[in-house]
Amino acid sequence: MPIIQSVDRALRILDLFDEHTTELKITEISSLMRLNKSTVHSLLKTLQKHHYIDQDEDGGKYKLGMKLLERGNLVTSHLDIRTVARKYLLELSMKTGYTLHLVIQDGNEGVYIDKVEGTSATILYSRVGRRVSLHCSSVGKVLLAFKKKEELKQILKGYIYKKQTPNTITNEKDFLKELDQVKKEGYAIDREENEPAVSCIAVPIRNHLEEVIAAVSISMPSPRLNDEEIDKIVPKLKQVGDDISRQMGYQHKVLSS
Repeated sequence: MPIIQSVDRALRILDLFDEHTTELKITEISSLMRLNKSTVHSLLKTLQKHHYIDQDEDGGKYKLGMKLLERGNLVTSHLDIRTVARKYLLELSMKTGYTLHLVIQDGNEGVYIDKVEGTSATILYSRVGRRVSLHCSSVGKVLLAFKKKEELKQILKGYIYKKQTPNTITNEKDFLKELDQVKKEGYAIDREENEPAVSCIAVPIRNHLEEVIAAVSISMPSPRLNDEEIDKIVPKLKQVGDDISRQMGYQHKVLSS
């Protein structure tokens, strides 16, 4: 299938911005894109005309425009699971003070589709729309652990086990062993495998076909994750996963049993 170069370049410009890089000069964009300034200027002006890019009047730096927020809200508003899960995330966050996430799989990554910030523990690395690696996150482990053998094999074919922290699993053999454990226990733990000083516990959410369609996780500062806290949190989190799953049509058995 042929790629339209100008569209490809415009989308790549949008991808340059994230939570760490919120503004860029045209010279920086030109350097990152490896394109001359005149080409980049034309692309930016087109994106700016349609409000996908805004420009700071004082410094001249470019940033993402409000049109992206508008389009993003249209996407998330049609994700029924987000609507169903919201009240359960809020309730558990209020009870525990921790941050709750709702994540779906997109290819070989997870995508945060909702987040409720905890009152006692702020988690800065995550945000709605951000992607997360599957091999080093509790949500990723849950999303993969219940896949059929052939489907899992295809997902992991050529998968790159990028080392995020000293605790990250970096090979398929250890990762498959971890997934077996997750499947047996019904929940997954990330002990500073994705982000330093942050640990997470996740459980699956299933639909009427008994497929795992999402994961819900609870995140906390690592010093708070001990055996006592795990024993206290896991049943509550499994109950939330079970409640959301039932709302999504899952009837086989309760996940918290």
